[in-house]
Amino acid sequence: MTKFAKYLPALTWLKSYQGADLKSDTVASIVFTIMVIPQSLAYAMLAGLPAITGLYASILPSILYSLFGTSRSLAVGPVALTSVMTASAVLPFAVSGSEQYATVAILLAFMSGVFLLVLSLLRLGFLTNLLSHPVISGFISASALLIVIGQLKYLLGIQSEGDTLLPLVHSLYLHLNNINFPTFILSLASITSLLLMRRYFSTLLKSLGCSAQAIQLFGKSGPVLVVVAATATVALLSLENMGVSIVGSVPIKPLGINMEGINWKIVEELLPSAFLISIVGFIGSVSVAQSFAAKRRQDIDPNQELVGLGLANIGSAMCGAFPVTGGFSRTVLNADCGSKSPMTGIISALLILLTLLFLTPLFYYLPKAILASIISISMLQLVSVQDLRNLWRFSKKEASLLIITFSVVMIEGMETGLIVGVILSILCFLWHTSHPHIAIVGRLPGTEHFRNVQRFTVETHPSILTVRIDENLFFANARVFEERLQSLVSQNTAVKHLILMCTAVNMIDASALQSLEKIVDRLADSDVKLHLSEVKGPVMDRLKDSKLLDNLTGQVFLTQYQAIQALEDKQTKS
Repeated sequence: MTKFAKYLPALTWLKSYQGADLKSDTVASIVFTIMVIPQSLAYAMLAGLPAITGLYASILPSILYSLFGTSRSLAVGPVALTSVMTASAVLPFAVSGSEQYATVAILLAFMSGVFLLVLSLLRLGFLTNLLSHPVISGFISASALLIVIGQLKYLLGIQSEGDTLLPLVHSLYLHLNNINFPTFILSLASITSLLLMRRYFSTLLKSLGCSAQAIQLFGKSGPVLVVVAATATVALLSLENMGVSIVGSVPIKPLGINMEGINWKIVEELLPSAFLISIVGFIGSVSVAQSFAAKRRQDIDPNQELVGLGLANIGSAMCGAFPVTGGFSRTVLNADCGSKSPMTGIISALLILLTLLFLTPLFYYLPKAILASIISISMLQLVSVQDLRNLWRFSKKEASLLIITFSVVMIEGMETGLIVGVILSILCFLWHTSHPHIAIVGRLPGTEHFRNVQRFTVETHPSILTVRIDENLFFANARVFEERLQSLVSQNTAVKHLILMCTAVNMIDASALQSLEKIVDRLADSDVKLHLSEVKGPVMDRLKDSKLLDNLTGQVFLTQYQAIQALEDKQTKS
């Protein structure tokens, strides 16, 4: 890869791009655009912004990521999770639908983009590893469930407020007597139709004699027909006069940022939200990109992904939109449509731009209930009960972490839940590493292999004790390790040699080094020599720069078998 291609990955795939690829990508883009427009409108509404904002968030971000991202399959645009996180972050500063609300949302997109670029420059993508699988699973399930509950007001045609479980449920309960029945019937029909289309539309096309290629292209376009039918029904029956909420007039001009409504205090208070949206979006995006890259045997550069997503969010802010990222449903849809390269993202963006310029009047009678139905069905698929079951069987501690994260998100909100989950993950990790598995090992008869005496029938020597620690040695476990060795020696008074088997030790920090030096001195007072075996190269390099090896009462052996042979011979001769 050339120097320029490293920073502009599009140069790599454009070199081998051919006319046949353009034809395939153009067809895929047309189908993808038709199907992604309702989804984009729905996610903008989820963010608390005018539905049309979802289309603005699908233009420049998609083009920028296609040029600067490394995934050839990832589709970037509005995503449910970042949309609802946007609403949660912006609501404390403004009323949904107001000019100030739009201004803060745009600012949030810009800040998220800057955060991602800074992470890239500092190569801090590893920070995303702080989000463990149980935390992510609990966070996504709870967020998805909150989103569905939040959409009930559109499905029932009533008012409700709040962004956490208790306020939402309480508000919905107070307004149940005001259900708009035309809206409720439309919602019920839309959800039923969407579910049937999702499951049987491809079969229907096949029964009508459509070709395999047509089924592959249009098999997932059933929801588009439902959207068209719902919109036509509202227009023909004038359901808006009966209380059915519609999108209404769509302004072509994008929302602008009002600098008079922005001050440094707002920026400071938005920092945590911008950071969390950036991290959550990046993790989800890279996970999707890597899964598709593995299928197509392509490479993903996480650091360059930070650049691509960062520029996409800055581009979204320039369009007057909200934070975006790579979405799973968008990417699956992109792949199913037959996308061959990131050119699909560029062509789709241009098609959405044409839609904005010439077709926005078609959205006037689009009912918000159908958008809420699309969101609800998509989100319910993210609520994973099976994940909890699997974790409970594998590790009840990690399952508890999922449950706690889920509960905090539901009760206190997404940001609080995510922060609590990360803190608990770190605490669990520190607890685990501070209580390392320490085993007494012996030699398997007739071999050079050494195993735990409690699990295997092994050979041991009364005056030689071999201890294996299955963890790195650092400040969190140094004292525990020190006390454990002292206890083992006290319990085995015949021991004259203690061998520390270091096969699993990849790092020793200053605290652990100090503990080792104390162990050497204490064992020497008990007339016991400390030996090391199977010390890894990087660890040995660090030890050579210390005084431990000079003061070591025993030896450093290349292998455990050599250590046992040498010490047993020495014991026999003595």
